[in-house]
Amino acid sequence: MNLRGRNKVSPEFSMSSMTDIVFLLLIFFMLTSSNVTPEALDLILPKAKGKTTNTPTVSVNITKNLDYYIGKDRIQNRNLEGALRKRLSGVDDPTIILRAEVGVPVEKAVTVMDIANRNRFKVILAVKPD
Repeated sequence: MNLRGRNKVSPEFSMSSMTDIVFLLLIFFMLTSSNVTPEALDLILPKAKGKTTNTPTVSVNITKNLDYYIGKDRIQNRNLEGALRKRLSGVDDPTIILRAEVGVPVEKAVTVMDIANRNRFKVILAVKPD
């Protein structure tokens, strides 16, 4: 008389579905991480509170050495207004994000703001959140 059951529970666990999910997440994060800040320079920004909802169309960076960049392209101070006009021509609601590194004189940031004011561009001053 055989009283043992025919159905046995297997103590093994299949990890194949778990590895599929891990690889999908890895691919997702690799693709989205390159789109975070494509035109950003490594600047030390001043700290402040608050956030903005505008999406910048052009970024202007000023380094400690008073070098001006539009995106990642270095540009001379005297050519800044012409280059901004060229890049923002035909753009609805043109916006500039201004990143001035810590230690840059305020006059240099005001120069960019003055150019934006003359051409009716919006300016967003980038800061490092607290």
